[in-house]
Amino acid sequence: MKALSRAFLILVFGILYIPMAVLVLFSFNSSKSTGNFTGFSLRWYTELFSTPATFAALRNTLILAVCSAIIATVIGTLAAVGIHKMKNRYLKKAVMSVTNIPMMNPDIVTGISMMLLFVFVGGMLGLKNSLSFWTMLIAHVTFNLPYVILSVLPKLRQMDSHLPEAAMDLGCTPVQAFFKVELHAILPGILTGMMMAFTLSLDDFVISFFTSGSDFQTLPLLIYSMTKKDVTPDMYALSTIMMAVIFALMILTNFKSKRETKKAKADR
Repeated sequence: MKALSRAFLILVFGILYIPMAVLVLFSFNSSKSTGNFTGFSLRWYTELFSTPATFAALRNTLILAVCSAIIATVIGTLAAVGIHKMKNRYLKKAVMSVTNIPMMNPDIVTGISMMLLFVFVGGMLGLKNSLSFWTMLIAHVTFNLPYVILSVLPKLRQMDSHLPEAAMDLGCTPVQAFFKVELHAILPGILTGMMMAFTLSLDDFVISFFTSGSDFQTLPLLIYSMTKKDVTPDMYALSTIMMAVIFALMILTNFKSKRETKKAKADR
């Protein structure tokens, strides 16, 4: 039984990580071939840093991801606080059901429906280009909101409800009590929601495809446009760099959490 479970575990990890390993390997391939490794070379990394279109798409992707993550985090945190303080149980359930719709909907349904909405509103306003960076930003904030709300709500439930009441008894206004007491208690949930929103926005393709304008292209859209012709290995190099950065951030995060755990145990 142990041998079977180990074999299954190896199979799962193989399916997850072998494609990534192949991508990293061929990012150092000396030729353009994606089937034969002809020799080690940094050619594609050199070409990557000399391709302005790729870095423009990467810059657009990061700008969109950062802006949508920040806006979704602010709105989602306030929404989570409002939902948490609702007294009517049925209204609370109804609001949560509506909140979860963007998360449960297929991406293609969300993308097409938002595209139709933006085109309709743009036509009413007489705009020549109904789709732009701003429509993409609205779309990304929309599908990021449920993840932020669902990350913050558990922290609000775990928080001692008497803490903000004690702060107000000591002279704080409700707003001051939120920023001085509640915000610190739910900060881990806020940061988790922000990271999820950033990650989801970073690699989104379907919704971006339907809501993007001709003057703003993200990295997933650029890679998709390449698949119609040929994906050059400099994309492998870029993907390798992004994976390395994410891997380094994960190591730093785990290292920091271990230090905090050890510090908490030492304080006890």
